[in-house]
Amino acid sequence: MHQTIERIKGGLVVSCQAYPGEPLRHPETMAQMAMAAVEGGAVGIRCQGLADIAAIKGQVSVPVIGIWKDGEEGVYITPTLRHARCCAAAGADIVAIDATGRPRPDGLTYADTVHALHDEGVLVMADCGSFADAERAVEAGTDIISTTLSGYTGDRPKTDGPDFELLDRMIEAFPDVPVLCEGRIHTPAQLRQVMAAGAWAAVVGTAITHPMSITRWFVAQL
Repeated sequence: MHQTIERIKGGLVVSCQAYPGEPLRHPETMAQMAMAAVEGGAVGIRCQGLADIAAIKGQVSVPVIGIWKDGEEGVYITPTLRHARCCAAAGADIVAIDATGRPRPDGLTYADTVHALHDEGVLVMADCGSFADAERAVEAGTDIISTTLSGYTGDRPKTDGPDFELLDRMIEAFPDVPVLCEGRIHTPAQLRQVMAAGAWAAVVGTAITHPMSITRWFVAQL
């Protein structure tokens, strides 16, 4: 197991992202958010965009999982080999990419992309939306598989909380591959349940680093 992957085992990875048009969408702000998360005990940071990756990597010592969102439909999380290479060049220790079977903008298959990145020494995390995605990722030799896209690709229903069914199936089927749980972990209790299920690590974003969503949860109760 690669040392970088070992470093996040059993811990909390915090996703620091702001969407276009939001007040916090600035690399320095995301870097400050990441620093605060690390001070709070995060063992890793997930972030989006080359400027954010570079800014955060320069401020934290924990592993950085980098992505580049480009587009709004289909494959848009690090959609091409070029996007992935750029994330690595910006400083990402691990590059997360869409692992679905949907057509990729550059015409390469998921496996083509992984193999090219491995040839260049890049660690790859698969953002999966279904068990079939996880199977594809493992067959391609992916370093980490995750439940990130569950409920967002049409292959599985969007659960209120984490997709425990998919998580359990992935952990059982691939005992030798680190399985991360990401997506809709909104409470410490859900995090405990995820880790008790056997996840290698968990990624939490909205509930920690997206104040607009957190505020809406509270306002909705008024």
